[in-house]
Amino acid sequence: MPVTKDDVLAALAEVEAPDGRPLPKTGALSEIVASDGKVFFSITVDAAVVQAWEEVRKVAEKVVKAMPGVSSVMVALTAERKGGAPAPAARPPQGAPSGRPAHTHGGQAQGPAGVPGVTSIIAVASGKGGVGKSTTAINLALGLRDLGMKVGVLDADIYGPSLPKLLAIREKPETVNGNRLKPIQRYGLTVMSIGFLVEEETPMIWRGPMVMSALTQMLREVEWGTLDVMVVDMPPGTGDAQLTMAQQVPLKGAVIVSTPQDLALIDARRGIAMFKRVNVPVLGIVENMSTFICPNCGTRHDIFGHGGARHEAERFGVPFLGEVPLDMAIRETSDAGLPIVATQPDGPHAAAYRAIAANVRDQLGPGGPSKAAPRIVVDS
Repeated sequence: MPVTKDDVLAALAEVEAPDGRPLPKTGALSEIVASDGKVFFSITVDAAVVQAWEEVRKVAEKVVKAMPGVSSVMVALTAERKGGAPAPAARPPQGAPSGRPAHTHGGQAQGPAGVPGVTSIIAVASGKGGVGKSTTAINLALGLRDLGMKVGVLDADIYGPSLPKLLAIREKPETVNGNRLKPIQRYGLTVMSIGFLVEEETPMIWRGPMVMSALTQMLREVEWGTLDVMVVDMPPGTGDAQLTMAQQVPLKGAVIVSTPQDLALIDARRGIAMFKRVNVPVLGIVENMSTFICPNCGTRHDIFGHGGARHEAERFGVPFLGEVPLDMAIRETSDAGLPIVATQPDGPHAAAYRAIAANVRDQLGPGGPSKAAPRIVVDS
């Protein structure tokens, strides 16, 4: 029988909090996610007593991992101050990196460690949701594949993972040696998402440190193999996930996706500014839903405007990577889990994505952006 949330709660009833109460009775537990032998939850306590709770976290992790049918466990300890004031960074699960932006070697600060076997990591980001970022990310990855590169895709949107839908993946990743996950292969891509581990409608009611821990594990505890490039589909906005990626791995750069209208471009500017502040080069901007051609009369309609992203690229001195039209075929293939670059490779939309991929590849080549690239100046 698969392990359930109730099974985990019953096991955790044997774990005592520092005041002697059973852990489930303390009110410190987050929503427990149990799926296919994998268990995730966090413990939230006041920052003043976080050290006393670290041993509780370790015991809870040990107890759940010993349960029959459990293959892996992730437990985060989240600290917050009374009155809602921010707390110091909580300790991540045992064995996970601390979240510091650099490590030291010989007394000198070094950049964040890379993912073994992965040459370049790029983030596909947007300042807001609803601009087609995930569809762009997966078709960009397929475009890079068509250029002869070995490509992986990490879905970093913990709260709203899109990869299971975009690739019609319903199977669960296999466990390697009981403590690492084997990613899923689809259309020649190596892919991983938190959505592969939980049911589609399961809400991820997690605080920031839990999100950071989950991302760290998907980066460090997955058998990615040898990749030329890993495309990371970021969640919208400028929060914990973006900071975690910038601190935990040496991002080669970021691709910003926006629609042409002013409202979306305002948020795209915030995305550019955020990556600038964490010293991640911007590889360029993609204008999605750029224009609409009526399939009946052939008339062009700029529903969201046109050319706004190109103008922003020129304004900030970053490359304009290309534009993708608003078209029913892209929406239909995405909803069906049949990405258009893979399933309609000879069509004009696939050609547009491959042209964007070629521009990204050129940015990654010799002389392309790196952590030492000139900073982008953003007016405040």
